Amino acid sequence: MSSPVIEYTISASYGDTLVLHDVGGAISAGEIVSLVGLSGSGKSTMALALLRLLRYRGGTVTGSIRMDGAELMELSEREMRKMRGRRIGFVPQSPGLALNPRLRVETLLDETWRAHAAGKPASAELLQSVQLPTDRAFLQKQAGELSTGQGQRLLIALALMHSPPLLITDEPTSALDAITQAAILRLFATINRERGTAILFISHDLLSVAGISHRVSILHQGRLVESGSPEDVFQNPLHPFTRELVSAVPKPPVRA
Repeated sequence: MSSPVIEYTISASYGDTLVLHDVGGAISAGEIVSLVGLSGSGKSTMALALLRLLRYRGGTVTGSIRMDGAELMELSEREMRKMRGRRIGFVPQSPGLALNPRLRVETLLDETWRAHAAGKPASAELLQSVQLPTDRAFLQKQAGELSTGQGQRLLIALALMHSPPLLITDEPTSALDAITQAAILRLFATINRERGTAILFISHDLLSVAGISHRVSILHQGRLVESGSPEDVFQNPLHPFTRELVSAVPKPPVRA
């Protein structure tokens, strides 16, 4: 295994309520690590904490987040803005909430590029990499005119624009139908395989996690209770919560 792209041990709270309790981990290049938990377990808090964005939701983070030899907890907000996008890409849950519906696709691509570089982005190549159209008609579409699947692919394209070594995805398939969800999961697997991008895949969907992950970590009530390969975690769960979670996965009916 290569050296970690990111290493962290963090706690997070909202006021006096502790939401994450010394949650630690590391992700290496070319690795997909999934973070699984129920709603309210702290998964989205984890994503925002690693991005140093939790304070905008009224939260605080303590501990250590190390990347590229730097301690991110010591960086100023200006320095962190340079890290986001260039070194850490983020794919949020809902394109309907994350994308300004009135902005055209071309404008979103240009503005995301100019946040960290001069000139014009290689939009055609980027859109092709996430299986989106590259014609002028598509570029002129407003974000609000895109299907949910197209919007999610566009969010992935924007996150990948500057080829960050780490991609953090927060429930990126939860709003998608089954066919589109499968296509997005295949896209993440391709990005990981062809680019060597490390991915933190945050989800509550065990079936998606089982098919895409190299490692799985189980978050329960703000604590990391189990971690291992998908085979170990799902076939031989050790923690009572993990066993309960695995047993809740729907099984096909047995017909006489």
